[in-house]
Amino acid sequence: MSLKAVQFLALVLTALALVPAGAHLFELPNKIGLSEDQYFVVQTIYRGWALFGIVLFPALAANLAVALMLRRQRLSFTFAIAAFLGVAATLVIFFTWTYPANVATDNWTTIPPDWESLRRQWEYAHAVNAVITFAAFCALVLATVLTRPQPE
Repeated sequence: MSLKAVQFLALVLTALALVPAGAHLFELPNKIGLSEDQYFVVQTIYRGWALFGIVLFPALAANLAVALMLRRQRLSFTFAIAAFLGVAATLVIFFTWTYPANVATDNWTTIPPDWESLRRQWEYAHAVNAVITFAAFCALVLATVLTRPQPE
């Protein structure tokens, strides 16, 4: 596959990962102070959103492929590897903080005694991931626009 095709694929997949992450970031100010009943009702809108998470794995692979293909172009490679590491960091954050909150609340259908701390953990993990995903996308864009033409 050509470099441009892999860059395009990485850009699309990383942009798709940014959509739900951005939604979580922008809803945080309106959700973080909701009462228990209100919060658990609002959380039902995320049923089925786990499918969005699947895009992170091909995005990770595509970003790595871009970095490997650009390894001889120092500046582009640096931005591409930053994008790869950013997507990898979002997975680490998800499995360290978001997923455990999902498990503890049975995907926000069960209200445990510590639900408020789980809410903060869940909401802020998503917010951090949104910022990291945006930074990764920007790094990938820079890697793409700074790429020198490849000899045919």
